[in-house]
Amino acid sequence: MKLSQFKFKLPEEKIAQHPARYRDESRLMVVHKKTGEIEHRMFKDILEYFDDKDVFIFNDTKVFPARLYGNKEKTGARIEVFLLRELNEELRLWDVLVDPARKIRIGNKLYFGEDDSMVAEVIDNTTSRGRTLRFLYDGPHDEFKEALYALGEAPLPHFIDRPVEEDDAERFQTIFAKNEGAVTAPTAGLHFSRELMKRMEIKGIDFAFITMHAGLGNFREIDVEDLTKHKMDSEQMFVEADACRIVNNAVDEGRRICAVGTTVMRTIETAVGTDGHLKEYEGWTNKFIFPPYDFSVANALVTNFHMPYSTLLMLVAAYGGYELIMEAYDVALKEDYRFGTYGDAMLILDK
Repeated sequence: MKLSQFKFKLPEEKIAQHPARYRDESRLMVVHKKTGEIEHRMFKDILEYFDDKDVFIFNDTKVFPARLYGNKEKTGARIEVFLLRELNEELRLWDVLVDPARKIRIGNKLYFGEDDSMVAEVIDNTTSRGRTLRFLYDGPHDEFKEALYALGEAPLPHFIDRPVEEDDAERFQTIFAKNEGAVTAPTAGLHFSRELMKRMEIKGIDFAFITMHAGLGNFREIDVEDLTKHKMDSEQMFVEADACRIVNNAVDEGRRICAVGTTVMRTIETAVGTDGHLKEYEGWTNKFIFPPYDFSVANALVTNFHMPYSTLLMLVAAYGGYELIMEAYDVALKEDYRFGTYGDAMLILDK
């Protein structure tokens, strides 16, 4: 498929700038793959489509406050620093993006905090925007991380065009977030409230948790028309024995298995064996899923409404079928669904 096939006109006012008042009260479009039927519900109604012993697979990654602002030595120029990942704990080395990049050279020092309490030195150029920073901090590592994160803010995606607000720290995080390492939230999981998950438990639905540390590659623009030539950024993932047991039992019993979000779908498609069972996995994946693609494990998918040309939309189209998903997006625009990270949700049912 071609990049241009994922173009659609998305007016700015359709992109959600704030989350729904309550997590489980966003809207839910239900798309039935077999019949093409489209229903309009509330997110908390998702319970009606699942039964005892069905399984939801969640991504329990935890977003850290990755965006911070510093000042360049001598000039005092304001620089945005986006933390990507820690490269070396002992040396306090971090892989970061800087903006504006043209102002930052190897050897420059950056100062953070009202009293310049945190200092970093640029020691390497990794890409046109990327740099390696060494933070000059003498205390224990835990204390350093705490001080660093206190300077940061919730790393909202660029299409949320407003200053970060106090409740973003909580709302840009799933309620089951546990394993720190993501720089963007696994958005489908944001719709699940404690009340809804309790009701799911009472109904007998099982939960499996995997970890994929969602990276900025989810938002990187594709610059090739031929999708086979696009390379995804690698993201770290973990699938443990407990998740495998829960999911594989459901596979063997023919239960409904719901992947909550594109990160979960990419994780389980990376970790699935040739026998259709989930395998334990610890490592990295750069799996890029676009139509046509044969899925192995999940027979339901919860996802948000994504941006034009995005790899997220491509995965959803691969799962739901290109024509049906593009039709559903047309309906979503006409029916005023909200797009993006804080937007509404779609449930695609395979059976």
